[in-house]
Amino acid sequence: MSLTPSEVERIAQLARLEIAPAELLTARQQLNGIFSLIEALQAVDTTGVEPMAHAQDVSQRLREDEVTHHDEDGTARARFQTVAPEAENGLYLVPKVIE
Repeated sequence: MSLTPSEVERIAQLARLEIAPAELLTARQQLNGIFSLIEALQAVDTTGVEPMAHAQDVSQRLREDEVTHHDEDGTARARFQTVAPEAENGLYLVPKVIE
């Protein structure tokens, strides 16, 4: 596929890009190169190839979910809520964002 200068101008207009007439030839060559690469990739036979999310088969190491802070007297929550803009009955009040 080879783009014409008018097609490049149309693409630039749709992308809200301003391309100077001097840059038109360079942009056309770059876009044609991209489309050539896409055509080459589409020509590859991928029958039987399973889609993957990552180039390597890795799994993320996760740590154990442990409590690292113990509030023996139960005052931490009350202390945190004293600096909150709004709190009621042990809950933080936030502005409504969905109607």
